Amino acid sequence: MESLTSLLNTLSSFIWGPFTVVLILGVGAYLTVGLKFIPWRKTIPYAFSLLFQGRKSSGKGEISPFQALMTAMSATIGTGNIAGVATAIFIGGPGAIFWMWITALVGMATKYGEAVLAVKYRETDALGKHVGGPMYYIKNGLGSHWGWLAFLFALFGTIAAFGIGNMVQSNSVADALHSNFSVDKKITGAVIAVLAGLVILGGIQRIGAVAGQLVPFMAIAYIFGSLAVILSNINEVPAALSLIVDSAFNGSAAAGGFAGASIMIAIQMGVARGIFSNEAGLGSAPIAHAAAQTDSPVRQGMIGMLGTFIDTIIVCTMTALVIIISGAWTSGETGASLSTLAYGNSIPFGEYIITFGLVIFAFTTILGWSYYGERCAEYIFGEKIILPYRILWIIAVFFGAYQKVNLIWILADVMNGFMAVPNLIALALLSPVIFKVTKDYFSKE
Repeated sequence: MESLTSLLNTLSSFIWGPFTVVLILGVGAYLTVGLKFIPWRKTIPYAFSLLFQGRKSSGKGEISPFQALMTAMSATIGTGNIAGVATAIFIGGPGAIFWMWITALVGMATKYGEAVLAVKYRETDALGKHVGGPMYYIKNGLGSHWGWLAFLFALFGTIAAFGIGNMVQSNSVADALHSNFSVDKKITGAVIAVLAGLVILGGIQRIGAVAGQLVPFMAIAYIFGSLAVILSNINEVPAALSLIVDSAFNGSAAAGGFAGASIMIAIQMGVARGIFSNEAGLGSAPIAHAAAQTDSPVRQGMIGMLGTFIDTIIVCTMTALVIIISGAWTSGETGASLSTLAYGNSIPFGEYIITFGLVIFAFTTILGWSYYGERCAEYIFGEKIILPYRILWIIAVFFGAYQKVNLIWILADVMNGFMAVPNLIALALLSPVIFKVTKDYFSKE
């Protein structure tokens, strides 16, 4: 077991090393420039107006454009916004947040391109459902001779889903409830498994409906909780923002329980945690956007890129400001414990905001990733795998709640990195298609 863990740690260090980070940022920057900065220029108010219109369905698909985005965000707004941000600051210092912003800004173009291709190259399966994602735009966009690459993405996605989107999430919830309220982990696992099963067995329509209700609620509640801290310390916000920018280019000196960090560590942690949080480039979100009821790849692409903007630019920034303003970032704590300390010291019952947020965020991540994994498995095995996959998924949720998941976490981290490579290759090769459909769309606007 130790040798397997060591091997996976080595693979993780390699796949999330400079090559993949440069590839993700490079493809994002290339798409941003090739799109003439449309993802930046059209975010507000154009993309948000499309999101509002997207609450009503128009076109072929399974769920509304709004529900497609909420399903995608159900998988991204989660532990990365709470524990991931805290870890980035603990290791990379406040400057890591600046590089998170940069990752998100170029990631918006990546997420836009993913959603555009997902809708353009989606298919209708034997059950009459619209399915899509990287495996389909690799096969249908690049041709059958690239089928091996599509297969690899689907394989990596099927395996990764059981880690990052399943057992790790239920384990996080069980651990939080056990630590704060002494709830038995098996009870937590059983409750989550039953609730998740009631949604997942209903397919994408039920997942989309639940995500459409839960995701906006949990995001708004978390933002308001964070704003309560930020507004009560509004005079310290300029200094916090200045510290973030200064540390990004000059590194962070040791302070309190913080050991200090170089510029390179700040960049590495900011990029890695930013990608973990918004998943731009991993190829997961386009699987949800392919199910949207729309006839316009570009309109869904504009809606899709909002996921990165909301997740990282808004929600992650809120967490970071609370951690820095409260002074907790020099405490020596890390992960969810650091976020809990920051909120708990800032407002009454602040620690419960983190606990409640982790529970809801993790639950919706389980729902979103169940659909991603199911679509990847269906691509490999066909429609017959759907029901067995859902049942296995629910069982794994229960067992993950009380088992040690360190090995599962590392495996999921490796598979996530492996997912990104074929997806980014496809985005780069199909970029002329993205540019063309975008130009054609806006020339008619």
